Amino acid sequence: MGPFLATLGYFAIAIVVVIVGLVIFEWMTRQYKDWEEVKQGNQAVAMSISGKIIGICIVLAFAIYHSFTVWDTLIWGAYGVFLQMIAYMLFELFTRKFSVETKLKENNTAVGIISVGVSIGLALVIGASIT
Repeated sequence: MGPFLATLGYFAIAIVVVIVGLVIFEWMTRQYKDWEEVKQGNQAVAMSISGKIIGICIVLAFAIYHSFTVWDTLIWGAYGVFLQMIAYMLFELFTRKFSVETKLKENNTAVGIISVGVSIGLALVIGASIT
């Protein structure tokens, strides 16, 4: 019964960390509200949100593999969300020719795809560094 309860605990932590992460990302975007854009069919924003969810879950998966307690997983998950936020800000900073946030609001799927890549790619690096 122990492994079933542990899985349920990790599942619950993942849900909480993803929701908290998405709320924080929602606060970071000033030009639009994520779920309103999704409701209107904005695929670029949907891709960006998907990348964030996958990125957070990748970090959590590595944390589960390498942590000794559920609390370790929670701490690494929170740290992963923090680093994902930094990655998003750097993505915005390094695209000097345009605003990522503006292009996502305009439903520019090319920017949405790159946003997914940034989130997933850096999540793999963050996750791999968890020891």
